[in-house]
Amino acid sequence: MEIYGQTIEDLENYFESIGQKKFKAIQVYDWLYKKRVNSFDEMTNIKKDIIDVLKGDFSLSKPTIIQKQSGKEVYKYLFELDDESRVEAVLMVHDYGNSLCVSSQVGCNMGCAFCESGRRKKKRNLTPAEMVSQILLVEEDLNIRISHVVLMGIGEPFDNYDNIMKFIKIINSGKGIDIGARHITVSTCGIVPKIREFASEQLQVNLAISLHAPNDEIRSELMKINKVYKLNEVISAIKDYIDLTNRRVTFEYIMLRGINDTKDCALELSNLLKGMNCYVNLIPYNETSHIAFKKTDENSIMKFYDILKKNKINVTVR
Repeated sequence: MEIYGQTIEDLENYFESIGQKKFKAIQVYDWLYKKRVNSFDEMTNIKKDIIDVLKGDFSLSKPTIIQKQSGKEVYKYLFELDDESRVEAVLMVHDYGNSLCVSSQVGCNMGCAFCESGRRKKKRNLTPAEMVSQILLVEEDLNIRISHVVLMGIGEPFDNYDNIMKFIKIINSGKGIDIGARHITVSTCGIVPKIREFASEQLQVNLAISLHAPNDEIRSELMKINKVYKLNEVISAIKDYIDLTNRRVTFEYIMLRGINDTKDCALELSNLLKGMNCYVNLIPYNETSHIAFKKTDENSIMKFYDILKKNKINVTVR
């Protein structure tokens, strides 16, 4: 078993199952997440015979950093997993803290037309330990504390629902990495049943929706998922989510030149989101040599922004 994939309750149950007091789970969590040891032998307040059992039952393995790129207040990491699969994480330094964009799958089956990482088909889900390790490795490499986590890397988080829920529980634990729930964001392209299930969890975790279009015609061209769950189904689920949780939702909107950035699109988007407890994050497209979409110019982005503002939609430009 992967030790970094265990919630504190998992470890409490484990210790009781081997005839030990469950408080040892807190001791192990302290060594793993507060003192950041890399071997069981360093856990000096746990008896050697128990350490030997832990060594037999758990792995402390983490992915390997095989590449790091850095720019202005951003670091991009490429990790190699035990099966030689590769995933990425991106650290962004903000005035409010350090935010890590974490991957949740090896590849992705959502096939969004504008997405570079989506060109690689899903190979498998990441385990909770593989997601937790992305945080630990970046913190260790840069000697920093990560204050915010966004599940917006490679993969669709709600296509790996059980593992991401466990991941959230592990990193949110006050005994562990201790990242506040309101500092954790899950992004989905719109898997409606999972949006509804997530609402029922009653967490303080943030929800972001990859919207990218104000109508079904454009969205279906950009996002295959829209052929399964139409825009009105997604919006209905989000409205129910807001009613149930009383939490604001973020709509991510990548600006694509001549596709979804017109005045009509801005007006249509305003009408779609009118009255909702939400805000829109307008994202300039990051052009790639593999995909033909072009970035909307700054002037057009600001015209789009102004229309949303005039229609009382909360909006920011990334």
